[in-house]
Amino acid sequence: MADRESMDFDVLIVGAGPSGLAAAIRLKQMAPDAAVCVVEKGSEVGAHILSGAVLETRALDELIPDWRDDPPALATPAGDDRFVFLTATRAIRLPTPPQMHNHGNYIVSLGNVCRWLGAKAEALGVEIYAGFAASETIIEDGRVQGVVAGVMGIGKNGEEGPNYQPGMELRAKYTLFAEGCRGSLTKKLETTFGLRADAAPQTYGLGVKELWEIPKDQHKPGFIWHSVGWPLASDTYGGAWLYMFGENLVSVGFVVGLDYANPWISPFEEMQRFKTHPAVAPMLAGGKRIAYGARALNEGGLQAIPELAFPGGVLIGCTAGFLNVAKIKGSHTAMKSGMLAAEAAAEALALGDTASPVLKAYPIALRDSWVWKELHGVRNIRPGFAKFGFWGGMVNAAFETYVTRGHSPWTLAHHPDHATTKPAADSPRIAYPKPDGVLTFDRLSSVYLSNTNHEEDQPAHLKLRNVETWSTVNWAKFASPESRYCPAGVYEAVDIDTPTPHLVINAQNCVHCKTCDIKDPDQNIDWCTPEGGGGPNYIGGM
Repeated sequence: MADRESMDFDVLIVGAGPSGLAAAIRLKQMAPDAAVCVVEKGSEVGAHILSGAVLETRALDELIPDWRDDPPALATPAGDDRFVFLTATRAIRLPTPPQMHNHGNYIVSLGNVCRWLGAKAEALGVEIYAGFAASETIIEDGRVQGVVAGVMGIGKNGEEGPNYQPGMELRAKYTLFAEGCRGSLTKKLETTFGLRADAAPQTYGLGVKELWEIPKDQHKPGFIWHSVGWPLASDTYGGAWLYMFGENLVSVGFVVGLDYANPWISPFEEMQRFKTHPAVAPMLAGGKRIAYGARALNEGGLQAIPELAFPGGVLIGCTAGFLNVAKIKGSHTAMKSGMLAAEAAAEALALGDTASPVLKAYPIALRDSWVWKELHGVRNIRPGFAKFGFWGGMVNAAFETYVTRGHSPWTLAHHPDHATTKPAADSPRIAYPKPDGVLTFDRLSSVYLSNTNHEEDQPAHLKLRNVETWSTVNWAKFASPESRYCPAGVYEAVDIDTPTPHLVINAQNCVHCKTCDIKDPDQNIDWCTPEGGGGPNYIGGM
């Protein structure tokens, strides 16, 4: 293997999402002379950012107080706010929970917000390298020293090809990991440093999103709709959104909690069914779907946050899990976590050689911040749905919100999502309708709209740890659930009517949602980082 070149920084940030970019900006605000670098696996800043986002501005107001004078493209003030329970034929408006009141918030393209933040960071002197995937953490003498990024040109056979590039060693005094939900480096760090020893298992949802352009006379800028109920059964957690913003744009999304039990569920197909509801279809009538994507979301809340600081590094943003499920928002908490980590790093840099390799000030500051208070107040709402089902969960949420106001003397636990799946033979099959190509669609045409692309001659970034486990567990017991939960058609069970069924992995279709890494019943699928620039390229409205 060719020798790698090395670059040294004061602080290295892995991931150009809201938390990573907020951290970079805050660092340069506090330590203008610090050498700060951000690496991003997407082809550009924002390329891998997917969110049907209503942005609470609290952290942004602290970071850039005058941001409204030059806001991100498409930012639209929140307006009419609705919370609805759906039956198969009716939409019953419910009182909007206080956590979901959006007065003063903005509907945004989170990708555009990140592009805007990236420009602000670069103006302050931050170096941002997009299309530069961090594939390995450098750990020496028990301390994180940086990452290896930019490895390219390894062929499918694992050999170095003619265009091989060994990548760079990006070294830093402190490395901030801002990889987003289910970060591949974070997973290994949690094991290496035992970061989850005192935390509950993380639990997740899969968000499937489409961007539509609708006729102007149907568009209500600032309109916000959240719904629960149909088409999901009462034993499955999830819900939907429609946000109208920009010029005639509508963000349409559907989230299914990955602790669902029935292996026949397809979150993608549930999303398609949702759009056919009599209250939803008219809002999209005459419109055109222009983009598609999917991403897993952390839903574990306060009790699932791991230890955040370790020698030479910290976890920030969604890689640690700061999503407020009750609010259906996490960008504000993610940004604040990055800002607090940046402040701790700036203080350590000022101390020079006397600084500790562990940024202990960061988790202390986080526990003293509004982030911790906010997440503590809603910590029992999401696990209540897992414990009591939909109706019991609604009662528990009301009790936590209006009676104890988040101060219950107990904290409900989580179970790992992969452990909740029931055998296929014990679960009712679901017959999903065929797509009509106007309102509902198939997966492959959807993936096309995500602009997903991977270099073909590279090792598959989706790996089975044990090939035999697929036939003995996934197929024999669960009827290949990955062929249904994957929203991109990556996994196909073939030759299923023969004595030797097997799995085909179409890794080039992957939209980097990470669901397979989370929901596989035997934790046999490992999502690894592909070459930089690979994956989806979400357009500005996503």
